[in-house]
Amino acid sequence: MEFPYLRLRRLRKSQTIRDMVRETHLSVKDFIYPLFVVHGKNKKEEIKSMPGIFRYSVDRIMEEVDEVYELGIPAVILFGIPSHKDEQGSSALRDDGEVQQAVRKIKKKYPDMVVITDVCLCEYTSHGHCGILTKKGDVDNDATLEVLAEEALSHARAGADIVAPSDMMDGRVLAIREKLDENGYEHIPILSYSVKYASAFYGPFRDAAESTPAFGDRRSYQMDPGNAKEAIREATLDINEGADMIMVKPALSYLDIISLLADEFPYPIVAYNVSGEYSMVKAAGKLGWIDENRVMMEILLSIKRAGADLIITYHAKEAAKLLQLK
Repeated sequence: MEFPYLRLRRLRKSQTIRDMVRETHLSVKDFIYPLFVVHGKNKKEEIKSMPGIFRYSVDRIMEEVDEVYELGIPAVILFGIPSHKDEQGSSALRDDGEVQQAVRKIKKKYPDMVVITDVCLCEYTSHGHCGILTKKGDVDNDATLEVLAEEALSHARAGADIVAPSDMMDGRVLAIREKLDENGYEHIPILSYSVKYASAFYGPFRDAAESTPAFGDRRSYQMDPGNAKEAIREATLDINEGADMIMVKPALSYLDIISLLADEFPYPIVAYNVSGEYSMVKAAGKLGWIDENRVMMEILLSIKRAGADLIITYHAKEAAKLLQLK
């Protein structure tokens, strides 16, 4: 008598059959590609801590968008780096801001590309925190809400398809939802950074977005890496306030949290494969310590397997090219 598992093991020797019975599949349509839009003209600046990733001025942003579109990646998420920063983050609200201009440019050429905008103040404030500060130097949660809502509205007016608040202020989803609805943008979904941990994996991003806090850190408003049940509470609050999609950030060290939320909520789950995760793979690959492509694809597959519906990743272009070869 031959045991079934022996027959199954023989079947797995065939790559075609392995592919047919695979439980989790990656697709180019799973990816969202981050783009950094910087002030000025004729700029393409490589981010030293993120090899292969660049900051583009608005007049050159389409160089990157064209390639992303041709690869079949369906969506981008925009981060702005303005020339002027102040304590109030006022540049975030400008109709002619870097993000707003980039949205218009992308949507004019590619109406079917999904353009998501990051809604936060850290890139726009002189102190680098995600909200307005009190005289004592603490983040003033409530005073920040109106500014975030106005920023989201300016993005919607520019043509953004989805707004994504990443600040982690309490009540910001409701404030943004009400502001959008009052101004005729009921159709604009909110992708909330619902579960954003105070992580050391953000280091390279702060170089890219020039958003390192001038003092202190963000642990007072981002989540403790030791907490899982809190993730359920945070996501529940955002959904009740009107979030249409919820995000977990970072992804790789929080696969259990992605799985937890995917099991708990019938809402799209987005995972952010963040800068530090990207840079570690790049560094080890450059040194020849790992098979960079295989590790990259294994990481992305693990994020999808954990329950993510969509993945924001700096690997999107490279992964898309590999998927096209299959």
